[in-house]
Amino acid sequence: GGAHSLALTAADRVVGWGHNNYGRTNIPSGLSNVVAIAAGAYHSLALTAADRVVGWGHNDYGQTDIPSGLTNVMAIAAGGAHSLALTAADRVVGWGRNDYGQTPIPSGLSNVMAIAAGAVHSLALTAEGRVVGWGNNGFGEASIPSGWTNVVAIAAGVSHSLALTAAGRVVGWGNNFSGQTNIPSGL
Repeated sequence: GGAHSLALTAADRVVGWGHNNYGRTNIPSGLSNVVAIAAGAYHSLALTAADRVVGWGHNDYGQTDIPSGLTNVMAIAAGGAHSLALTAADRVVGWGRNDYGQTPIPSGLSNVMAIAAGAVHSLALTAEGRVVGWGNNGFGEASIPSGWTNVVAIAAGVSHSLALTAAGRVVGWGNNFSGQTNIPSGL
């Protein structure tokens, strides 16, 4: 997260540590059977085996207010002050901060198999190995580079993005002020 970390144990228990303003490391009591976690800038999310998304921490934009009727969730992502969920029906749902268009899902987005959330941008990976980005694009973090295909995994930083191709190649784009998109040679 922004200045905190989460871990999911083999006993399906969440552990949080680091900066705890807004209670982002205070795991809700009774939270159990967790299958996935996500750490945002000042908030945290968990997905339970009972298909329940739980949010805690800072909620100034509604990023921990889980949309009613959200079911069949198979993945979650936490951004700066927005949250994403991917359902078993390949539907992406976004909520929370939306000043850069990071929560409305692009029309026609389908066959999604993974999601990622940056500070104010969002990414989706389709079953065809195509990456789709939306939201803030001030550093090009939501503009997907051309010339590579067969992506199998994605990740989003504050204002940069990463992808892993089926050939084992890592690609980075967006903000590179600290070298975060310069992939080490030989990797």
